[in-house]
Amino acid sequence: MNKILIRGAKVLGGEPQDVLIDGETIAQVGAHIEAGDATVVEAAGKVLLPGLVDLHTHLREPGREDSETVLTGTKAAAVGGFTAVHAMANTFPVADTAGVVEQVWRLGKESGYCDVQPIGAVTVGLEGKKLAELGAMHDSAAAVKVFSDDGKCVDDAVIMRRALEYVKAFDGVVAQHAQEPRLTEGAQMNEGIVSSELGLGGWPSVAEESIIARDVLLAAHVDSRVHICHLSTAGSVEIVRWAKSKGWNVTAEVTPHHLLLTDELVRTYNPVYKVNPPLRTEADVMALREALADGTIDCVATDHAPHPHEDKDCEWAAAAMGMVGLETALSVVQQTMVDSGLIDWAGVADRMSFRPAAIGRLAGHGRPVSAGEPANLTLIDPAYRGAVDPSGFASRSRNTPYEGRELPGRVTHTWLRGRATVVDGILA
Repeated sequence: MNKILIRGAKVLGGEPQDVLIDGETIAQVGAHIEAGDATVVEAAGKVLLPGLVDLHTHLREPGREDSETVLTGTKAAAVGGFTAVHAMANTFPVADTAGVVEQVWRLGKESGYCDVQPIGAVTVGLEGKKLAELGAMHDSAAAVKVFSDDGKCVDDAVIMRRALEYVKAFDGVVAQHAQEPRLTEGAQMNEGIVSSELGLGGWPSVAEESIIARDVLLAAHVDSRVHICHLSTAGSVEIVRWAKSKGWNVTAEVTPHHLLLTDELVRTYNPVYKVNPPLRTEADVMALREALADGTIDCVATDHAPHPHEDKDCEWAAAAMGMVGLETALSVVQQTMVDSGLIDWAGVADRMSFRPAAIGRLAGHGRPVSAGEPANLTLIDPAYRGAVDPSGFASRSRNTPYEGRELPGRVTHTWLRGRATVVDGILA
């Protein structure tokens, strides 16, 4: 593998430095490194971060390849600056056995664009009735460490407790989709003023907050790790903040769309804005931003949820829930968190690389940009401004809420263990 010299990049947004990649490893970081026989990437004005890590990606394979495949999903991830993603278990068949998680893991290895770490289901078939083969999935080649029934809530308190007890044996984590099902029957959007005016079934904040409150107490009771998926309300922030003040092993994520978009957009009846959990109020959005800035929310996770055109191009009530997000995540975080002054680029590295890799116990990712570390890197042009055009997405699906919206920042290069997967914004 050729040597690569990244010249003059602002490492984590700091002073410009040169970074020399030799094979799969960062060989040197400093000023005025001699290029020698290395390929030079001129990076003046650009920001160099460790490769991004997503804790929450739906790759749809096996079973829904009309929406996405591991190959197309990892291509989208690379374009977005990601070098590792965690693939959710709600596939067909469900990833609730060692065989299925190993299939997803091997497909990720074959793609070459991004490392894929499968997430195993908590319960058989995501049905919430019986624990899945947690130990077998952990002991498989995929070495599963995160378990989730995402898309559905583990609403049975006994099942949730048993799962937390089980994964404790190998330092695993249960990632909970916090949605009390009885409180969201027939729900179409956030419960509030807009839902009342539109006459759509409301999705109350307490449906999320009640599950989070229960689960942080359960995690404390059994001294295990719980991770809250796609936290979306100001009340949820306060519960997680309280749990952390107790020293309990609780972590949480927020999606880019919940940092930017509000339920006011549902007035358009455009199903592209239909998502689970639903878009909330402006007050919730601001609370989420502040919580991400102060560390109450640990990380950003995309909840990349691709759907075929026909599942979104229909009336609101019939439309599937979810948005694609891998290719726009960093731009949304730049707009909402960096350009607003809430965090700097080192903070982005922490929330989008270091912390998600640590939560998922993912070796080789979320590492410092320093000599001897794996060369998993992403280079961003923060000065770029452009309208989102989904026709150019690497993802198989186009259900983005940002079509036509101008967003800042652009990933120009991504390297996975020293191999360029994206060069000048184009897949290598």
